[in-house]
Amino acid sequence: MRLDVTLCRCNIPARTEGYREPGVTTAPANRSEVGLMATIGTLLKTWVAGNKVGEDAFGNRYYRGRGRSGYNRERRWVLYKGIPEASKVPPEWHAWLHYTTEAPLDAADRHPWQKEHVPNLTGTRAAYVPPGSVLRGGKRRRNTGDYEPWTPQ
Repeated sequence: MRLDVTLCRCNIPARTEGYREPGVTTAPANRSEVGLMATIGTLLKTWVAGNKVGEDAFGNRYYRGRGRSGYNRERRWVLYKGIPEASKVPPEWHAWLHYTTEAPLDAADRHPWQKEHVPNLTGTRAAYVPPGSVLRGGKRRRNTGDYEPWTPQ
């Protein structure tokens, strides 16, 4: 299919299907391909040199391994369950992954005011939509009268 459209009054032909700009990569249509391809090397490294430390409530598995030469600490990594998304890591394991604690924190030692961990829901149906958002019809309550708009004189 060819589009005969011009752009910007300079008669540059519009991109046609199958055209690729040099140096620009396109994202795969299927996000699961990204997750699989991004972790093949990690899976091999885990199989060869990884020691399992534990698993969280979301099914993510955490590993440690020998550090690189010249560095004084071990390597730590996570194998995500499903699509790799960093916000799936709960705070207990985040602290361990970033070398804040030597061992993962115990989820049972939570304070009563702490909420359960929820991954980032942006872009899903469960995402927070505030009142007045266009996703809720764009309607909001009228002002209560405490707002006076500035008008130039």
